[in-house]
Formats: sequence, structure tokens, C-alpha cells
Amino acid sequence: MARRTSKRGAGRGAVRRRRLPMRYLLPSLILVALMAMLMLRGYVHSEILADHRIQPEAATDRVPEKILDGGPVIDTRGGRTSSLSVPKHHLVLTFDDGPDPEWTPKVLDVLKKHDAHAVFFVTGTMASRYPALVQRMVDEGHEIGLHTFNHPDLSYQSKSRIDWELSQNQLALAGAAGIRTSLFRPPYSSFADAMDDKSWPVTEYIGSRGYLTVVNNTDSEDWKKPGVETIIRNATPKGGKGAIVLMHDSGGDRHQTVEALDRFLPDLQKKGYEFDNLTGALGAPSAHTQVTGLDLWKGKAWTWAVQFSEKSTDVLVVCLAVIGTLVITRFGLMLVLSIAHARRVRRKNFRWGPPVTEPVSVLVPAYNEAKCIEATVRSLVASEQPIEVVVIDDGSSDGTARIVENLRLPGVRVVRQLNAGKPAALNRGIANAKHDLIVMMDGDTVFEPATVRELVQPFGDPSVGAVAGNAKVGNRDTLIGAWQHIEYVMGFNLDRRMYDMLRCMPTIPGAVGAFRRSALERVGGMSEDTLAEDTDITMAMHRDGWRVVYAENARAWTEAPESVQQLWSQRYRWSYGTMQAIWKHRKALVERGPSGRFGRVGLPLISFFMVLAPLLAPLIDVFLLYGIVFGPTEKTIGAWLGVLAIQAICAAYAFRLDKERMTHLISLPLQQILYRQLMYVVLLQSWITALTGGRLRWQKLRRTGVVGSAPGTAGTPAPMPRQRAESGSGNDRRPVG
Repeated sequence: MARRTSKRGAGRGAVRRRRLPMRYLLPSLILVALMAMLMLRGYVHSEILADHRIQPEAATDRVPEKILDGGPVIDTRGGRTSSLSVPKHHLVLTFDDGPDPEWTPKVLDVLKKHDAHAVFFVTGTMASRYPALVQRMVDEGHEIGLHTFNHPDLSYQSKSRIDWELSQNQLALAGAAGIRTSLFRPPYSSFADAMDDKSWPVTEYIGSRGYLTVVNNTDSEDWKKPGVETIIRNATPKGGKGAIVLMHDSGGDRHQTVEALDRFLPDLQKKGYEFDNLTGALGAPSAHTQVTGLDLWKGKAWTWAVQFSEKSTDVLVVCLAVIGTLVITRFGLMLVLSIAHARRVRRKNFRWGPPVTEPVSVLVPAYNEAKCIEATVRSLVASEQPIEVVVIDDGSSDGTARIVENLRLPGVRVVRQLNAGKPAALNRGIANAKHDLIVMMDGDTVFEPATVRELVQPFGDPSVGAVAGNAKVGNRDTLIGAWQHIEYVMGFNLDRRMYDMLRCMPTIPGAVGAFRRSALERVGGMSEDTLAEDTDITMAMHRDGWRVVYAENARAWTEAPESVQQLWSQRYRWSYGTMQAIWKHRKALVERGPSGRFGRVGLPLISFFMVLAPLLAPLIDVFLLYGIVFGPTEKTIGAWLGVLAIQAICAAYAFRLDKERMTHLISLPLQQILYRQLMYVVLLQSWITALTGGRLRWQKLRRTGVVGSAPGTAGTPAPMPRQRAESGSGNDRRPVG
């Protein structure tokens, strides 16, 4: 009993010690941080939690007469109900809705020029975004008042929301200038006699929180932009009376306000008016109180967070704009070059050189391909080109090698080895191949009768060292298969046409590719340095001076992953392997000759569009979601549909080039929403694995054998027997032969 308890305890301890892998934790943290930054930015831009309703006029029977007939400064603190007016020949200039990065500095410059002071009723959103301007106001002797955080009509709000607006506004002031203020101006306020039964309870509550409510009794109406003369006339009190003048330093173009102020101040100073802070004009103590201790650090943390969010999102927006422009440019370039490629290779008199009729060695590396291998080999035997087939059994445990041997097909050999990986299997096949032209394919792929013949014709050009074929998805009847079908036709084959024209083909697909033996020997054969041996060997070919081309009619039908987990495993390996290959061949950037040309043309294109741009591409969808929920919904959806239309045009053209049915494009919008996100996360995980020094093993996909035949050249299915259900014993492990 004691031992059993100990085991259970050990089990619980083991569970406690388990940690979430960094490659899962970091993407989650990045996503949370990104969403937090966007939400914070939306909050300080009044896109989230903003209330733009304005209360219509109401009755005034509950408002005390002395308030309606009193001055613009209303004091309801400590249960008082009184109002104050500014003395004669004193003007208190007040500016609402700022600070604004363009107009507030100009207003401050004019005030400083004429040695005048004013009161700035700032919103928390603007103070959080431009704290340096608030600090300048305080340093130059101006007074600050609250104008709420998000500028809502407080008569619509609950007491808790009012408290929130005040506290957040004070938090922004503490972070910006290290002060608190006792002055408050309600949004959408006017004269004291405009107080009504809806706004008066708010004023009373504001007083109970320790604030003086400041309205105005002279409205310049500068927000109407009526012209400089009209603003001056409206702002000038009659008969030397004192006044609180309403102006604005934010909310739009305020050049008329600045011009009027530059004339208004000296004119009234000559008439004996003083321009002072409100407390100075009333002979009261300053409205400012210094903030210290924890409250000060809270304010600084708030403004720092807002600044970080603003700058980060601004950088992200610029990056998205740049990436969007480059991606759209790439789409245009891809279309133009694809059209040029198709016209070139489809001309009646186009020839790579003399027809290639010599025999070809076809290498089929196989590891546990019992469900697919018979269909693969039988499709090769039907080839129109003289071939030998070399199946390299890489230590399979499901009887793959015996299945091939039992077929007893002419020209088919089996080479066995202990499990050593695909590159080693291919190198073993090269060593056993009889011919100078070598075709490589996967064990889950089937060829059309003309595939090998079409694949080797470019070798009529002696400068061609390798050829990429046209890999197609055979199991496209499922939704995930249809998405991969779109990706293969558009994303891979259309790309290969473009890269062919630019002479920087990034990858010869493992499912269908051909090589000169001499080219393979010069670059050292297939390398085990990366998990993307097909990309690695292609880059090595370019650096060695060989030309790598695309043969559109060399079609191969491969079995694509049929589950999300299988797809994840495959693309994770592809992404990580591509990054390894780019890093391995990075010296091509500074080399001369063909290697340098590939390094300065191919590597930047591959790095940007296959590794960097897709890493930021999820931001498009995050901003899309944000724009739909909080932003200009119609414009956001319109922009997304525009990008989708561009992709649909490219996809439709790619399908037309490959003579594919357009019906599969129905799932394109859904692919962009769901499938693309998976690819983004896979790439992000690959980045994290690389940056954290993680190691990724070669992962074998489970096959189903659903691709049993390839369509014939006339579009009719060629008969291809399906693999039998039972494939023999599982321990056929003979010595290497």
C-alpha cells in the first residue's frame, strides 16, 4: 500500500513538472500581446467603449435658479450649491479636446509669445497619446482640467462609468505631468443657463467627488470655422466684463483659432485685459496637486503602455502596408512572368534541344509505403520513356520491399538498407542507378505515362542541371484536400513559372524532379544537413551554375495529408527545412558568378515571400477582425474582398494554365480564413524552433493509398489496381543488399 501511494505521488509530481513547450507558449503570448496592444490602441482612439450619444435638451425645473442665473464656475463640493464669475478685465481662455500634436503646440507658441496663460481641458485619450504636450502646458504655467477620458455625454452614464472616466483621465495626467487637477468641464457643455434636469445631477455628483465644474459664458464658436474676424468678435466680452472663453485646440483644422488668437491677445491686452489661469483669476489656490509614490508610477506605466502600443501598432501598420504593396506587386509579377513562361514553352516551334530519348533511372525512396507502393511502381512501368525503377526500401517494417518484389515487374529493382532517412536512401539509389538522367519521386506518388518523358526533355539543353515537375494533389475530394489543391496549383506551380523566368527556382519537389548525375556528383549528392533536402539540393544546383527549370506537363499525382495534424507535421518540416537551407546557403549573397546571382536574386525573394512575409501576414487578419468589430466595417470588408479578388484572379489563371476545373475555387474564401491561419502558425512555430535552438525530427506521414491512379493524357482515368488491404508481415528486415 505504501509503495502504491508513493507511485501515485510520483505521478502527481511528474505532472506538476510538465511545462508547456516554448514553441506553443511563445506564439500564444505573442497573440495575446498583439490583441492587448490593439485593444489598448482602440481604447485611446475612442474606438472601443466610446459612447457618442448626445442628450437632447430637457426641462430645468430641478436646477436651482442661482445656478441658471449664476456664473460659469459651479461649486457643488461638500453639499454647496454656488457659482462664481471671473472679475472684470480678466479673461480665462479655455481650450477643449486636446492635446493635439499639430495645433496644441501652435496655440502654446502664441500664448507664450504674448505672455498669456490659459486652461486646457484635456481628454484622457489625447493626454495618454501625447503626454509631452501636457508636460509642456504645466511647465509654461498653464492650468489643466479634466474633460473625461473618452468624451461621452455623462448624462447617459452610470456613476461607476463617471468615476471611471474621471479616474482614467487623472491617471493620464499623472503619467504625463505628475499632477492631479480639481477642474472639470463636462463634454458637450455650454453656458450655465443651459444646465437642465439631465446634466444637473451629474454636476452635483462631480462636486461630491471634489471637482469644480467649469462651463463658459463666451463661446468663440471656433469649431464652426466661421473665419478669424467672427471668432475674435465672438470671443470679445462686452463692456470690460470678465469671461471664460471657449476655444478648441483639437478636433480638426484649427488654423483659424491660432490666427484669431494671435490677434485677439494683443488687442485685448491693450484694452487692459489680463489672461490668467482660472484659479489665478479667482484668487484661489492652484488646481494642481503633485502626484507621488505608487499613483505616480501607475500613471507612468499607463502612458508608457499607451506609447508602446501606439508606436508598435504604427510600425505594424507600416510593415503591413509595405508587405501588402510587395505582395500585390508579386502577384502582378507572377501573372506577367507566368504568361511569358506559358507562351514561351507552348510555342509550336519551342524545343529545349534535341529530343531526349535515352533511358532514365527513376528512384523511389520508400519507408512504410505498403498502402501506396504498388500503385506507384505500376504507374512507372507504364511510362512512355525507357526507364529502370529503383525502389530503395529505407528499413520499412510493413513489408514494402516484399510487395514490390512480389510484383515481378520488368525493369524494377529493390535496394534495401537499414533506416537512415530519405537523403541517404536517395544517395543509395544514385549509387545503384545505371543511367545518367535520374528522376526522383515519393513513394506515395503516381506518374502519368508521359510524365518521365516530359520531365527529361529540358535536358536537351546542356545548361540544365535539374527539372521541377508539376506536382498535383490526387486526393482533392475533401475540404482540406481541395485547399491543398488550390495551394499546389496556384502557390507552387504558378510560382515555379515565375522563378523559372527569373532563374532562381527555390525547390524541386520531392514528388517529381529530375537531375543530371554529373550535376548531382558535383554538388555532393543529397545532403542530410537540412530537413528540406529538395530545397537544399536545388539551391546547391544554382550555386554550382546549373540552370533549374519547370516542366509543366510532367504531372505527378501525390497523396496530400488528410488531417490537420498530418498537414501540420508536413508543413512544419517544410518550413523549418527551408529556413535551414536558406541559412546554409547564405554565403551566396556575397559570392560572384551564378552563386552570387542566385544569392542576390533568389535568396531575398525566397526569404521574404516564404519566410518573413507570411510571418507578418496574420496581422492582416487580426486587423481585419479589429476593423470589422471596431473600425470602419464597410471599408475593411471592401479592402479584404479586394485582396481576395486579386488572389482569385491569380488562382483562376493558374487553374486555366493547368486545365483544372474552376469548381474547386469555391472554397478559396474559406481557405483564406482557416487554412492560411494554420500555415501562419506553422511558420511561426518553425521560427521559434530555430530561434530557441530546438531540433525537429523527420516525421513520417501516415498514408491511406487513396491515390490509386493518375488521369491519362486525354483526361480519362488510366486503370491502376489499388493496393491490397493486407501487405504482409511487419518485420521484413533483411540485411542491406
